[in-house]
Amino acid sequence: MHRTQPDSAVIASIAFDAMTDTLEVEFHTGRVHRYLDVPKHVYWRFASAADSGSFFDEEVKDRFEEQRVR
Repeated sequence: MHRTQPDSAVIASIAFDAMTDTLEVEFHTGRVHRYLDVPKHVYWRFASAADSGSFFDEEVKDRFEEQRVR
């Protein structure tokens, strides 16, 4: 997965695996979560969002199956 580092006080990096439609979000706290079955267009919108923290809260959090990695 290629990592992108948004300008965010909450999110350290995001990555997307197009083969499995898996979005991985790393937070500045060190936590890493994976979100399953995320459409590619959601990732692209997330990666280009002006406010990635708000985008995450509104478009990702609690909308896709989540797995805590660490």
